[in-house]
Amino acid sequence: MTFYPSAAAAQRAGYRACKRCRPDATPGSPAWDLRSDVVGRAMRLIADGVVDREGVAGLARQLGYSERQVERHLAAELGAGPLQLARAQRAQTARLLAEGTTLTLTEVAFAAGFSSVRTFNDTVREVYGLTPSELRRRGRGARAVAHQPTAVDDPVVTRDGTVAPALTAVAVRLPYRSPLTADNLFGHLVATAVPGVEEWRDGAYRAVVPLPHGPAILALSPAAGHIAARLLLADLRDLAAAISRCRRALDLDADPLAVDAALAADPVLAPLVAAAPGRRVPRTLDPETFAVRAVLGQQVSTAAARTHAARLVRAFGRQVVDPEGGLTHVFPSPRLLAGAAPDDLAMPAARRAAVVTVAGLLADGLLDLGPGSDWGRSRASLGAVAGVGPWTVETVAMRALGDPDAFVPTDLGVRTAAAALALPASPAGLARRARRWQPWRAYAVQHLWATGDHPVNAMPTDDRPSARTKGKNP
Repeated sequence: MTFYPSAAAAQRAGYRACKRCRPDATPGSPAWDLRSDVVGRAMRLIADGVVDREGVAGLARQLGYSERQVERHLAAELGAGPLQLARAQRAQTARLLAEGTTLTLTEVAFAAGFSSVRTFNDTVREVYGLTPSELRRRGRGARAVAHQPTAVDDPVVTRDGTVAPALTAVAVRLPYRSPLTADNLFGHLVATAVPGVEEWRDGAYRAVVPLPHGPAILALSPAAGHIAARLLLADLRDLAAAISRCRRALDLDADPLAVDAALAADPVLAPLVAAAPGRRVPRTLDPETFAVRAVLGQQVSTAAARTHAARLVRAFGRQVVDPEGGLTHVFPSPRLLAGAAPDDLAMPAARRAAVVTVAGLLADGLLDLGPGSDWGRSRASLGAVAGVGPWTVETVAMRALGDPDAFVPTDLGVRTAAAALALPASPAGLARRARRWQPWRAYAVQHLWATGDHPVNAMPTDDRPSARTKGKNP
């Protein structure tokens, strides 16, 4: 028996995944979400499609290393370089689309990131031992396909008479490792939703998200054994990035058994873990937008934070047409907010200055919250902004950067839960006590929050998120 450190390394050696047990259908390795070193950052960027869009040179530039250094790091630890790893990622995306959608195989090829149909055909045959057509027939024979995609929608006429670009609708299943407690995931996203940018409709959380080739509307809903994702894309080339965003937003690549086992070792948390196994950390579809919203939400209620965000959207957001719901805008870009006049931001002067400063750092690339960001450097950049406190820094680290060990000991909800559980209620004391929960303190926060009566802890039950916003920001 020969062991390989990655699927790409095994493929490079001439092996392919078993057609019966289908190990390649398992979600991505949770190790990359746990690690903040160059290999972990590189793997998150590859999953986000950076190599497909910008090549190895773009990957190296975002990591701050030379191409040769990136190649050496990845080959040493994973047995494959960035091109091989990106190729394995493309093959996995192609299989997902071939088996689970009605896109033509040519559309599948380009949506998965292949540069030509010939390369797509050769790669699928080499990796899976099947032609793309055989892969599609075999996959549909193994299980029924739900959530079929629609064809390209007809152009929509906007209120001002202009014609909005047509959107391509693709529906896919997003698998995850069981168990999964979805209540706090969707509850958090919906209770803090910004009107016009996010909504809960027909059992799905829907949001307008800027992607590399244009804005998209992403809809996510819990289903039996998977998350159903319906993606309205301006460009099919954004499909892999959209899937990556959805997986990260719902923390679908986590290893719940490892997390739960570590937290349940603490007798205080054990009953909470047993009551809701598989809690995930609700993250975000748009890290830059979330950072701005976190600054807006400092020391105010959820309703007030949504009100401030909605004002920014109406003043600066780009309009979109939603053919399937009530979404109206893309959240304004950091560059637009960085150039805002003081009178345009109706909020206290200190918070207004913090919003403009954070937006400027994001626009200039001095604050990086992307999948390949250096978590320590991002924390330091954000924490250096006047008016941004530790709560905001750690909240952004938890939900935008995706650090599974981010912790908010100053959070009111966390401190209230700690006191009720006979844990230290002071931030310093709680931080010391929480060391035993490392490296999963962000998950411990979810269990502590869940002890309170706040809308973020409950699965939405209607299509009116604005009716579910009482209470302070957790």
